[in-house]
Amino acid sequence: MPRAAAPDEPSVEPLQPPGIELHSIDHIPASERHGTVRQLGALWFVSNVNLTGLATGVTTSSAGAGLAWTLLATILGSVFGTFFMAFHSAQGPQLGLPQLVQSRPQFGYVGAALTVWVFAFVNYVAFNTSDAILSGDALHALAGIEPDVGYALSATVAAGVAICGYHWIHRVNRWLAGPLLIVMLGLSLAALRSPPLPPEAWSPGPFRLGPFMTVFAIVAGFQLGWAPYVSDYSRYLPADVGVRSTFWWTYLPSALSAIWVFGVGAVLAAAATPGQSPVETCLAIGDGLWPGFGTLAVVLLFAGLLAVMAINQYGGMMSLISIVDSLRPVRPTRGLRVAGIITMFALVWAAARLVGVERFTAFYANVLIFIGYLFTPWTAINLVDYFFVRRGLYSIREMFRPDGIYGRWGWRGQAAYALAIAAMVPFMVTTPYTGPAARALGGIDATLFVGLAVAATTYRLLCRSLDLESERRIVAAEGLVHPH
Repeated sequence: MPRAAAPDEPSVEPLQPPGIELHSIDHIPASERHGTVRQLGALWFVSNVNLTGLATGVTTSSAGAGLAWTLLATILGSVFGTFFMAFHSAQGPQLGLPQLVQSRPQFGYVGAALTVWVFAFVNYVAFNTSDAILSGDALHALAGIEPDVGYALSATVAAGVAICGYHWIHRVNRWLAGPLLIVMLGLSLAALRSPPLPPEAWSPGPFRLGPFMTVFAIVAGFQLGWAPYVSDYSRYLPADVGVRSTFWWTYLPSALSAIWVFGVGAVLAAAATPGQSPVETCLAIGDGLWPGFGTLAVVLLFAGLLAVMAINQYGGMMSLISIVDSLRPVRPTRGLRVAGIITMFALVWAAARLVGVERFTAFYANVLIFIGYLFTPWTAINLVDYFFVRRGLYSIREMFRPDGIYGRWGWRGQAAYALAIAAMVPFMVTTPYTGPAARALGGIDATLFVGLAVAATTYRLLCRSLDLESERRIVAAEGLVHPH
């Protein structure tokens, strides 16, 4: 994996075979930019249409809001959470960098590694643990394979795609888009007809804001979970691709597919036998449409899960090596890539065995909630910096210099993040902890709104002392980033 080299350094792996990505967290030069913004559509559609996405819908049904209110909260949560995630995607073509490297101007060269990147690595491990449990359960249900063996086989396939990198990840998602669209149409019909839900299941019933906001937070947290690596998959697009087009080709496929698959998952859960896993539910209700359709649906949603596992392994590997490289420069080799993936595999395998499929729903619900907590302040700080403070003008070379203009520790970002987290704690609603403000509000989770407001306002105020004119002269002299 190429080290976090400044863009004027030569390639360190010029002899890699065709098809294997050369870059990792380094800058993508203009000569290697290609593709159209439309290719983002398939990626962000497929990324939600898989067993994990279906399980998210099943998880929302356990909040106790009722089916009708759960579906409304799902729509609002997806519309809200995807808004921020899609604006991060728009940064990729402008800077040609993966998402987390863009945190260095706000958090510092070392500071980003020890805060943002560590949390991102936790994000990858948590989501991959959920994927591991579901992949093992799917292969056990489909072929009788032991769950541990099933996860090992699944992780091996995903690792192959992750090692090949960016281009193969996009290619695999394009292949899956059409079949998964057809399967979702059939699964939607199955959810509504087999067996038919009683009319009272669709009745809104009494509105309870606490469970409603829990569903909202779960769905928004899922979509915000993409934010730390969303621009990793737009960074090869030409630099003249506009913010607006990148935003919409990310926002619409991701938001709509999330609403669709989460909604179907919630309806499946309402029609399922109590105690069934998401895979068992999909098999049983899918086969009610016609014999064998449940199996077909699980097979294709499992293929979508492998694609997401590849994305998580790819990002987790980059985050892990980036953390090490920020503290002690490492020599990039294919062996290091493999070592990063093996480390991810070992951590996730151990976590999956500890959790088990029986505790999946509770574990996954807390993952979604806590990921939303961790990345809400970061997303506010990063977007405010990009669109309102520095307005997209960054020195690419300085981001890769420990003693550059952005410094080792970005005290403004660190302070805004810490203050936002502190402000969010009283409003948190989780299984192990409910804050005093949330209890006073009747169990309403308002952390996302509090975190966004405090982080954005604090960071904007602290940046009033930045010498932006000096920074812009450096950016202009470098000539790698231009305002749009």
